[in-house]
Amino acid sequence: MTPGDNGASTPEDDDPFGYLYADGQARGAQPPSGGYGYPNAVSRVRSVGERKYGPQQTAPTAPTAQYGPTVPQQSPYGQPNAHYQAPETYPGGAPTTRQQAQQGGGRGRGPNTKGLLIGAIAVVAAVVIGISVAMLGGDDGDKKADGGATSPAQSQSASPTPSSTSSVSAEGELPTIDAKALRLDGGATLSSDVKGAKSDGGIYVTGFNQAGASVSWTVDGIPDSGKYSVYVGYSVPGKDQNATLTVNGTPSNTPVSLRNYAGASDGDYTKGWTRTYNYVQLNKGTNTIKISCEQGNQCDALLDQVWLVKGWVKSGG
Repeated sequence: MTPGDNGASTPEDDDPFGYLYADGQARGAQPPSGGYGYPNAVSRVRSVGERKYGPQQTAPTAPTAQYGPTVPQQSPYGQPNAHYQAPETYPGGAPTTRQQAQQGGGRGRGPNTKGLLIGAIAVVAAVVIGISVAMLGGDDGDKKADGGATSPAQSQSASPTPSSTSSVSAEGELPTIDAKALRLDGGATLSSDVKGAKSDGGIYVTGFNQAGASVSWTVDGIPDSGKYSVYVGYSVPGKDQNATLTVNGTPSNTPVSLRNYAGASDGDYTKGWTRTYNYVQLNKGTNTIKISCEQGNQCDALLDQVWLVKGWVKSGG
């Protein structure tokens, strides 16, 4: 082997690409036939950088009508295309990264759904609280209205009424009726000139000292049939008087004793206020009590109140 010689074989045999070099070509290296070992391949040797990739450009043709967006023609590989546009610029094109970030509702940029939810809850809570306050206020108003109303015995006018009715309270307490709530007949009237009456406004029944004068009281809701005591508040002018008691249309054999228990002097009605009672039998439900001045009675008396006590008792308040 001599210097510069690599052996018995020629360089073209040792290096299949020797034909590409000057020293190889000087020694007679030739490119292989058959296209680099592929059958029927055509080998076209060109200088480096001469080959171009991509479809061949053709001459532009006259514009024709197209439907949809125009697709720009491609330029040779590696060369800029003056007609190129980014995909996101076409209708329906893919959004850019910046657009995706904005649409994705990044932190601090999207709609504040949490704040909207809190606001909606606050509005609903305010409505519920307002309704509750309105309902509570209405109940208080009703209670005040009920509390301010007086019982039937206290709400009647001072003028005579065609009928007077009282009811037993829900707690079972038997009622008291004032003079102005009683039914007046036979010339009995109301007055307040004499002081000392216990009824509302100091009003009492006068004109009772004549035959046929009477006061009547209808009581509803008597809880049980049985014994009751009827009390009458009155005043006499220093001398004993009496009247007739009628219960449910039946006169009592015992008169209403209107004696001068207060020990008032003759003619002194102001000092003569006191009370008396009679034992009666009442029916369950509604009963009518009448006190009248009949023939044979001495009725010079003023009447201010009538009330009931359950049982036959001697002390009725």
